[in-house]
Amino acid sequence: MGFFHGKNPKETSRLKKLLKLALSRLAIVRRPRLTRRSICRNDVGQLLSLGHLHRAILRAEQVIEEDNMLQAFDIIELHCNRLIEHAKQLDKPRECSEDTMEAAAGIMFAARWCGELPELLLARSILEGKFGSDFAATAKEGTSIVDPMLVWKLSGDKTNMELKKKVTKEIAAENNISEFREAIDQDDTGSIPYC
Repeated sequence: MGFFHGKNPKETSRLKKLLKLALSRLAIVRRPRLTRRSICRNDVGQLLSLGHLHRAILRAEQVIEEDNMLQAFDIIELHCNRLIEHAKQLDKPRECSEDTMEAAAGIMFAARWCGELPELLLARSILEGKFGSDFAATAKEGTSIVDPMLVWKLSGDKTNMELKKKVTKEIAAENNISEFREAIDQDDTGSIPYC
């Protein structure tokens, strides 16, 4: 089955260093995403105030994308912290708690989606050596033990019209633009006319 290989304390120490570096980098990569999300939300509000409902809904897709990545970063941060705290368990993979295995699988899955965090790729190869290729293959696919919320945030459908309408309505409410909240509610087809 290729599951649960032996202990290697040096690899565990290296993994902890990589995860700590990833945590440091997370703080850095969040900033531009927060800025882009803020700019996108402001753009949606301005487009709505100018009467460009269709364009506002299209721009809401970028708001969703930034929100999803920020929420994925939060989950990755939790997984990194969990693996750092329970690093000794990684020397005996058969004795790992389900939470530690979920964190390992989450890091392995996220490595593919987060080019901004190259440390995760190196961490994935160390974890694969500890847990085996079968576990790694399952984790990379985002099935089984990987947190479904992380999978959805990184690989989910960001073009879902209902979700874009919901975000646009929220921004319209924040900016007190009631006529578009009603227009969004009235359009059940997903084919809002281009403004």
